[in-house]
Order: sequence, then C-alpha cells, then structure tokens
Amino acid sequence: MKLSEDSYRRFATNMRITAQVNDKVNINYGVKFTRSDYDRPARIGNIGAMGYQTWPMLPVYDDNGYLFSSPSPALTLKEGGRDKTKRDDISQQLQLVVKPLKGWDITAEINYRLINHRNHWDIQKTYNHNVAGEPIPNNNSTEVYESVDGSDYMNPNIYSTYSHSFESGHNIKGMIGFQSEQFWGNAFSAKRLGIMVPGMEDIDATNGTDGSGKPTPPSVSGGRSKWAVAGFFGRLNYDYKDRYMAEVNLRYDGTSRFREDKRWKFFPSFSAGWNIAREDFWTDYEAIANTLKIRGSYGVLGNQNTNSWYPTYVTMPIGTSNGSWLINGKNPNTSNAPGLISSYLTWETVSTLNIGLDFGFLNNRLTGSLDWFERQTKDMVGPAPEMPSILGTGVPKTNNTDLRTRGWELNISWRDRLPMGLGYSATFNLSDDRTKITNYPNELYDLGKYFTGQNVGDIWGYETIGIAQSQEEMDNHLATLPNGGQQPLGSQWEAGDIMYKDLNGDGVINNGSYTLNDHGDMTVIGNNAPRYRFGLSIGADWKGFDINLFFQGVMKRDFWEGSYNFFGYSGYIWRSVAFEEHMDYFRADPEHPMGANLDSYYPRPLDNSGKNQNTQTRYLQKGSYIRLKNVQIGYTVPASFVQKVGISQFRVFASGENLWTGTKLNKIFDPETLGGGTGSIGYPLFKTLSFGISANF
Repeated sequence: MKLSEDSYRRFATNMRITAQVNDKVNINYGVKFTRSDYDRPARIGNIGAMGYQTWPMLPVYDDNGYLFSSPSPALTLKEGGRDKTKRDDISQQLQLVVKPLKGWDITAEINYRLINHRNHWDIQKTYNHNVAGEPIPNNNSTEVYESVDGSDYMNPNIYSTYSHSFESGHNIKGMIGFQSEQFWGNAFSAKRLGIMVPGMEDIDATNGTDGSGKPTPPSVSGGRSKWAVAGFFGRLNYDYKDRYMAEVNLRYDGTSRFREDKRWKFFPSFSAGWNIAREDFWTDYEAIANTLKIRGSYGVLGNQNTNSWYPTYVTMPIGTSNGSWLINGKNPNTSNAPGLISSYLTWETVSTLNIGLDFGFLNNRLTGSLDWFERQTKDMVGPAPEMPSILGTGVPKTNNTDLRTRGWELNISWRDRLPMGLGYSATFNLSDDRTKITNYPNELYDLGKYFTGQNVGDIWGYETIGIAQSQEEMDNHLATLPNGGQQPLGSQWEAGDIMYKDLNGDGVINNGSYTLNDHGDMTVIGNNAPRYRFGLSIGADWKGFDINLFFQGVMKRDFWEGSYNFFGYSGYIWRSVAFEEHMDYFRADPEHPMGANLDSYYPRPLDNSGKNQNTQTRYLQKGSYIRLKNVQIGYTVPASFVQKVGISQFRVFASGENLWTGTKLNKIFDPETLGGGTGSIGYPLFKTLSFGISANF
C-alpha cells in the first residue's frame, strides 16, 4: 500500500536424522522450525472504505500536504498505529521401524507440533490540521492490545504391515494399526487504553483512560480448550502380476466432540483394478498401448469438524463488566440464558464412488487418466430448520442435510524428444462437478434456504429488458404492467432506470412468495460454482535451455456482485465509488460536463434507493478466465565447464507469475478473488518477476 506498507518475513530450518541400529531396527527423527513476522497497519480494516472515502470522491491531502483523517480513512491507515504478529511453529517426528521377519514391518511414531502466536496492536492519536497547519486532535482514544495463544498437537501412530509374493505371481499385503490425535489450546489477551508517550506501545506505559480522560478498566480474556480423536484401521491389498488389483480398508474412528452413544463409527472402503495391457492376449498391442487400466472404488469417510468443538453441551454465556446498567457506579458482570442445542449431533459421512481409466500409449509418450465420481454427503450439519416463532429462541443446528456431487476429471500428457535433441511436453487437465441438495427440511421450499433438489450455487434474479432511455419508453413499459408495475421494487420510475421483464405475465414485477412454487418474476439466471476448471502446462528444453509455461483457469462461472464496488454506489450517496468503469452511467442532459450518455452500461445513480441494483441478468458477471500463472526460462551451463570449479550443476533462470489474464469480467475485479475481501476487492494478486541462480556442489 502506498499509504503505509505491510511486511512479511519468514525464517525456517529443517533437519532430519536417520540411524540404522542394526539390520532390523531403524530410528528416524525430524524437526522443523518456522518463524514468521507480519507487520501491518492496525486500521487495515479501513481499506475496504478506500473505494468510497478517498480520491476522487474525497480529498486525501489538504492544501498544506497534511492527510485528512475525517472522513477519509487514509490518515488512520498511515498513522493510526501498527498491528504486529509473530508466530513460532515447531514440528517434530520420532519414528521407530522394526523388521522382525522378511516382509514384516512394525512402525511406531509420534508427531508433536507446538505453535506459539503473539499479537500486538496499538491505536495511536491522530490529528487534522487547520489552514495554518496547526494540529487539531481527531482521535484522542489510544490503546494497546496484547494477546498470546498457543497449541499443542500430538499424534501417536503404530501400525504393522506384512507383504508376501508367491512364485505363481500372486502378491498380498496387509496392515493393521492405531492412531490418535490430541489437541490442547490456550489463549490470553489484555487491552488497556491511554498511551502516555507515543512510541512506548506497552500496556505498562498506558494510564487506563479513554480519549476524554475517563478511567476505563482494562479488558482481559482467556480460555483453554482441547479435543481428541482415535481410530483403528486395517488394510488388505492383493494383486496378480500387476494385472488384477484389489484393496479393502476399514476404519473405526471416535471423537470427543459428540455424546458417548454418537462418538464412534465404522468407515469402510473398497477398490479394484484391471490392467488389460498385462493380459496375454494384449501382447500384439503392447507397442501401441503400454498401460490400459480400468479401476473402481467406493469408500466412506467421516467429518467431525464443527464450529463449536462441543456443540451438544449447553453453555451459559457470561460477560465481565459489560452490563448496560450501572450498579454502584460500575458496569456489572452478566450472564445470559443459554441457547438450545441438539444432543443428537454426530459424524457427517461422505461416501464416494469412483470409476477410472488409466492409459499409456506409444511407449508412454501419451499418458492420461479419466475419472467419473459421485460423492454423497449424509447427515451434514446444515442451516437450522424453520420453527414456529412461538419457540422464542434460535433453532439449533442438526444433522439435517444430504447433498450429492457428481463430476469427472481428465488428465492427458504428451512427452517426447526429437532426434535433434529437442525435448518437449504438454499436460492438460480438465474437471467439472455439480452439487445438488438431496434432502433438507424446508417444506415451504423457501428460496432463502436450502431445499431438496436445489443446485448449490444457483443465482435467482430478474431478467432485464434494458435501461429506459426516455421517460416515454419507461411509461410504455409500465403500461404493460397494469397490476402494479414495478412498484414492489421501488417507486418513481424514470428514464435511466431498469426495465424488468414480466416473466409470469401477471402484470406486476415481484418475487411472489419467494418460494420454489411461487417465485414471481424471478428465475435462475446463473450459477456461481466454477465449472470446467483447467490447467495447461507446456515445456521444452534444448542444449541446456529450458522453458516452462503454466496456464490455469475456469471455463464457466456466473457471479453476482451487488456491492458499491461494482455499482459505484450502494443505494445512498455516501457509499459512492469512482472507478473508471463507473463513468459509463446514464446521463440524459446534453449540457452535463461529461456529456449525455443514453446508451450507458450503468443506470442513473440514486440516493437511498437500490431499485436498479436487484439481482438481474444485465449485471451478472462472467467469471470465466485463463491466466498465465507461471512462466520460467532457464539455462543450465554444461557440466564440463562448471565441474572444473567443483560445481556439479549450475543453472540461471528467470520466472514470472500472473503475467497475463484473459477474461470478460468487469476490470474492477480479479477472477481469482471473487467473493472475497470487501465487495470482492481484497488483498491483490501480484504480478511477480524473479531471477535466480541454482548451484549444486
């Protein structure tokens, strides 16, 4: 950011030691340490307001060169304090491998991870300046915040495998084992107001007063948490001369997050394959097809992750000095009635059926795979079901949703080297899937919630006829709607406003009851799920020179972005943004300084009205794109030159990332960050150029 930089530094070390005690016992130990430091403005949350509270909507600097702080957030971003985060991550693994007999291995290992996270921020006093350049306090309230949280994660595993190959060509392999995961977390934070000396941003250097000098008690919080899972597992593999293959898996997993009678569950899986190219009758075709494998699998996995670690237990919310009424001059502690919970919550189960084909032709110069899959998610924790308002409180979430995902994946590669020494390769992958809700308790089929048969990602909206270029055109349109016109969406329809299509022919534009059976003039206008994701990698090398290009993208995606970042305003003038694209708005006055613009992209801007910004076909965005994600060019110096100075390999290279993007998306947005940040504008993806040297000694 030009106003105030943010920085990120990372330092990492990695070590691994292997010791062979004897011919039957190996010991392995590995440790990795990572430290990261992140420094940014404390008020970085205000970056979302930069679109509508800075130039050209509002001045950033006054005539004396001082930053305005109100209402522009520029000053608080630059001088309002810093937010610093330090994170230490230590991971260790100790592994013991014992081989008592040929083909029999016993492995015991323990993984331990320790994370310490420290956060500091300070809010500094900021000033405006009068015309004489004299400072005028703008924000008198200052504070220092410190937090420390950490976690310990331990994962012990023990498993034993046995494999045996028979002279007849049959091969078997079996495994049994046990694993566990345990997690402990702790957190502590404190905040105190009143920085006494700028530059001394420590809690000890605060006086506990707010901007008006009123004593304010510090804010302190903390807590501990833990969870654990355990599982027994087994696997049996069989193959015959790399021709027939089969595998059976069985897991029995338990979690601490659910009640005792809902804690444990079985999860089986099966797979089989047939490599036709290894059959005797395929001998005549081996020169053409080296691999031709048909395979299939079916498996069930469980998901125990929940937003609340123990959602089936009632907890009473409490607060410290947060009461609204003073008692003896102080804010009292509070407690609230707990919400309802469901004691029947249990594992979500995900079953996947997969059918695939692997192939390799022409001495494996052409290879690839094709997969079709169906994934069924049962007992998913979905939105709370609708209950009568007489209940008087929030409805708890339960395992009430089933969904199904069907899709396919294609991967195909070509790799070859010409007699002249030029090697080249290309790999293309393409995938697609659709997800549908197969069960959810929404008897009214309310479109604001899940409903059975819904395609996840569907966008409901109106069809747009266009922008009325004259009052006569708008009046003629409204005359075709004798039963209410467009009044349910707004009033005072004039030139420059949107004309919506009467899809159901009832003479009025509305959304009916907003249900599947009565949705008025709304219809499915698109789907925001990415479709046909693809990647393309192309490479070549010749006499030490090499080049590699990687493209990625999405062939189909609809996206609705109705924020002020897209429209230039969000229903009221204060939220006005002025990107270049927003200048293409409706103007009927030929004397306007920017000239008349009847054939505009955007409608006329209105204060305190979003009637032209209803979800609709006109402003539905095409989120498909192709991007040159990475390109690398290098040269490897011949070994005969570098070996003379003790170097076995020496390579120089240049690399670039995000260098080119092809898309029909509005230029305000990036296709890879849609839906994130503030109104789909967040931390940007950078174009990066880098140069390097790689040397092996």
